[in-house]
Amino acid sequence: MSLQDINPCFPGLDEHLIFFYAGYFSQNIINAIGDAVRLRIGQSDASGSVRRKIFSTFIEMAQNIVHYSSDSLTPPEQTTLEMRAGSVLVTHVDNAFLILCANPVSQEFAEQLTPQLEPLRAMTNEQIKDAYRKALRSETNENSKGAGLGLLTIAKDSSAPIEYGFNPIGNGMLMFTLKATI
Repeated sequence: MSLQDINPCFPGLDEHLIFFYAGYFSQNIINAIGDAVRLRIGQSDASGSVRRKIFSTFIEMAQNIVHYSSDSLTPPEQTTLEMRAGSVLVTHVDNAFLILCANPVSQEFAEQLTPQLEPLRAMTNEQIKDAYRKALRSETNENSKGAGLGLLTIAKDSSAPIEYGFNPIGNGMLMFTLKATI
């Protein structure tokens, strides 16, 4: 590999790129890079409401990586101070902000996640808000490491249906990608 083959993805080299991070995520890393995302979003022309939605979506995606990525530096049974791999990108294209994340997951987890994601794509904004309010009042799913609100929050803040995919990456693992448009 030569130096010309490396794309460092610096925000200053792509006028549309607001933030990109690939590597291991922990709650401390999310706090640190969250400051950078907040500052970069603050430099945009976006309204306060849009900036809040971008930041909220970024945080939910980063926390999903910490909780559910199958590439972990910490033991699988460890439920605190987790450190797991993934990537998050925030960009501004054609008057829309796109927030994308990717992380490896098992086939089993993909099969659990798909029935949660697919209905969100078909719901209206009002239906998503109703589901969000119901989730706030309900018991936490035993398989959820949060309150089960992360995907609903992302869908609620998105101005278009969320997009997702699972692509094989070898060893029976899949790369989960999620995209929100704000």
